[in-house]
Amino acid sequence: MSYPVELDGPRLRAWAAHAADELNRRRAEINALNVFPVPDADTGSNMAHTMAAAVEQVATLDDDAPAPKVAEALATGSVRGARGNSGVVLSQVLRGLAQSASAGPIGAEAIARALTMAVEFVDRAIADPVEGTVLTVLRSAATAASATADGSLLSVTTAARDAARTALANTPSQLDVLREAGVVDAGGAGLVVLLDTLHQEVTGQVSEGSSLSTEPVHAQGELEVMFFYRGDIAALEKRLAELGNSLMVARASDTEATVHIHSTEAGTVIETAFAHGEVTDLRLEILPEGPRTTTPERAVLAVTPPGSLSELYQQAGAWVIAPGDNVVSDILATIRASGAQEVVLLPNGLVPNRALVAVEKATSACEQSIMLLPTVRLVSGIAALAVHDPNQPLATASYTMSEAAGEMRTAVVTRAERAALTQAGACAKGDMLAHSHGDIVAVGDTLAETVVACCHRLLESGGEQVTLLVHADHTMNDALHDDALATALGVDVVVYPADGLNVEAEIGVE
Repeated sequence: MSYPVELDGPRLRAWAAHAADELNRRRAEINALNVFPVPDADTGSNMAHTMAAAVEQVATLDDDAPAPKVAEALATGSVRGARGNSGVVLSQVLRGLAQSASAGPIGAEAIARALTMAVEFVDRAIADPVEGTVLTVLRSAATAASATADGSLLSVTTAARDAARTALANTPSQLDVLREAGVVDAGGAGLVVLLDTLHQEVTGQVSEGSSLSTEPVHAQGELEVMFFYRGDIAALEKRLAELGNSLMVARASDTEATVHIHSTEAGTVIETAFAHGEVTDLRLEILPEGPRTTTPERAVLAVTPPGSLSELYQQAGAWVIAPGDNVVSDILATIRASGAQEVVLLPNGLVPNRALVAVEKATSACEQSIMLLPTVRLVSGIAALAVHDPNQPLATASYTMSEAAGEMRTAVVTRAERAALTQAGACAKGDMLAHSHGDIVAVGDTLAETVVACCHRLLESGGEQVTLLVHADHTMNDALHDDALATALGVDVVVYPADGLNVEAEIGVE
C-alpha cells in the first residue's frame, strides 16, 4: 500500500477537521484528567475550542488553498482563539507547522521541523516549564520525529505518535499530583490526539484511544486572566512574571501575543497590560479555591450546539454534549467520564424521543442515579441550570429545575418559507414568525419587531424577565441588545449570542 509523501492543502485541511472533531469528541474524557496546574476540568474543552477556532479560520480560504496558506490560517485562528494553557500550547504547535510549511512541502522533514519549532515556541511561552506535562510529551515527539526525518512521512508521524504515547504514559512518574490522582497529563493527552489524527491522515487507519483514569485530587485556586495583546511583549512578560504563575505568552508576531496567567492580583495584571500596549479579548475566570475533587457528587449534562452556547452552559457548571447522530453514545461516554454519583441530563429539545429512550435503557443498570429533565428548549435548559442547587438531594434539585423549565413560557422565531395566513395575520415569504406552544403568535418584517411583539404577547400572563438567545447572524443589531429590549418591554432582558442555533431566536419569559 502506498502512502502520501507530503500533506497538500486538502489533506492538511482534512487532518485539521478530523483533529477538531476528535478533540471535541474526547473533551469530557480529557477534562476529567485535568489536575495540573489547577483541577478546573477544562483542558479538553480548551483544546477543542482552540482547534475549532483554527478550523474556522481555514474555512475562510478557497477550497483549493495550498498547504502553506492552510497552515498559516490554522496558526492564526488558534493563536487568536487559544483558551487556557493547553490551548496556548496547541496554538504554538500549529504556529510551528505554519513556519515549517513556509519553507517548502509538508513532508517528513517539515513535520519534524514543525515539532522542534513548537518546542522552542512553547519554551518561550511558558515562564516556568514543568516536566511531566504537555511540554514533556511534545519534546519527546519532536525528538523522535527529528531522528527519523530522513525517512518517509509515515515513519515520522509514526515515531512522533509512539514517542508521545510513551511520554504521556510516563507523566505520572514525573509529576506527583498526577501520580496521586491516578491520571496522565491532560494537555499531553490532547497532544496525543493531535498526533494520532495526523498519523491516521497519512495511513487512512483509525487507532484506538488510550484508556484514561481519574481519582480524587486536591489543588489551589486562583484567578485565570487571558487576553490578546499588541505592544512590547518582552517588557510585559517580565512584569507579569512577578504577578502570578502559569504565565504563558504565545506570540502571533513580534508585537502580538495571546497572554495567559493565573494570579491573585488580576486588577494589577490588567492595568499592567493596558499600560504596556493594546489589550483585546479580555477574559477572566475564577479558579477553584481550596480542596476539590475531579469526581463530583453530581454532574449536570446539557445537550447544546458547539460555540457560545456551549461556553455559556460550561460557565454555569454543566458538561456539554453536541447534538448529532452519535448523541446517545456521547451522552453515555460523558456520564462515564464525569465520574459523578448523580447525573442530571438537560436534552434541551435536541435529543429525539427514541434516543432519550435508548439513553434511559442504557443507564438503567448503572450504579449512578440519572435524571432526565423535560427541557424542551435551550432557553428552558438555562432556566433549569440557573436554579440547580448541588447541596439539595437529587430528587429535590431535579424537581426544582423541572419546575423552573416548565414555568418558563417559551417561543422560537423562524423565517416563513412561503406566503400564508396565520393566527397572527398574513405573512410573506421571508417574514419572521414567532411560534409558541404550537401557535404562531407574532409576524414581523424584522427579528427585533417580531421578538418585541412576541414578548408582549407572552408577558400578558405576567413575567419579570425575558431571556433571549439570538442567532449569530443578528448579534450586531442594536435593536436586539439588552437595554433596547428592556426599554421596549419594561422588564429585565438578558440577551445571549447563540452561534449554532437552528432558528433565528429562542425566547423565554419567567
